[in-house]
Amino acid sequence: MDWFPLTLFCAFSLAAADTLTKAKLSDYSARELAFVRLTLAGLLVSPLLLSQPFPELPGVFWGWVAAIVPLEILAMLLYIRAIRDYPLSQTLPYLAFTPVFVTLVGYLLLGESVSGDGFMGILLVVTGAWLLNFDQAELREWRTWVNPLTHIFRNPGPLTMLSVAFLYSFTAVGGKGAMQYMAPELFGPLYFVLVGVALLPLLMKPLSIRRIWRKPLPVFGVAGLMGIMLITHFIALEQVEVAYMIAVKRTSLLFGILFGAFIFRETGLRSHLLAGAVMLGGVFMIAAS
Repeated sequence: MDWFPLTLFCAFSLAAADTLTKAKLSDYSARELAFVRLTLAGLLVSPLLLSQPFPELPGVFWGWVAAIVPLEILAMLLYIRAIRDYPLSQTLPYLAFTPVFVTLVGYLLLGESVSGDGFMGILLVVTGAWLLNFDQAELREWRTWVNPLTHIFRNPGPLTMLSVAFLYSFTAVGGKGAMQYMAPELFGPLYFVLVGVALLPLLMKPLSIRRIWRKPLPVFGVAGLMGIMLITHFIALEQVEVAYMIAVKRTSLLFGILFGAFIFRETGLRSHLLAGAVMLGGVFMIAAS
């Protein structure tokens, strides 16, 4: 299958996993949900590690992995708290800031220049974030025009997801570095397995693991959707440049807004979709740059 429909299916699977987590597992702790979404999902995709022989891996590969695995776990814990405790339409769109942070980190740390398209993409993402909180401003009072952006830092839901986007900017760079030494379709399952194993010490408190199995159907549903997301992610990644694939995958924010409106009765569908579409347009411009 071509990379584009695969990536859309990947984005849909991620949004569906988020929705099922919020709908059926909202009484689980962040640690328990991280086990479901990372450790259990990693177990489900682990047979893929037998699909081809392992290459010889240099120390620098393991250095990249050691650097990003803790960030991945921290990002997932924050991600879970954001989607579990706050509206999807007010949290998921902020994942669009991941490529913005990647661009800015590259500029600040590596001296990489930002092209005109990249700069316009950043402005579009920020504009989308402004539109997402449009109700915080009074158009007739210019002093309030900055309120939609400062609202992000006063609201724990958006701020938490913005932190996730910042962490993902580093895991994206680290994952790209690691995949210089291993094919994406093999790196993906290995990475999830390693993250899942690294997460286990957080679950060693009494009853933590036993409590997870009290809702087996939604637990395996979420883990299965995350596994599908992972498989389609790395199959699509084989066929196209990383930036384009990640840009299309961010359509998950639009799916999340729709799920939030139709399943959780979140209000403001039109304005949220407009804001999400503007942010997604910015992501595509950054990818194209």
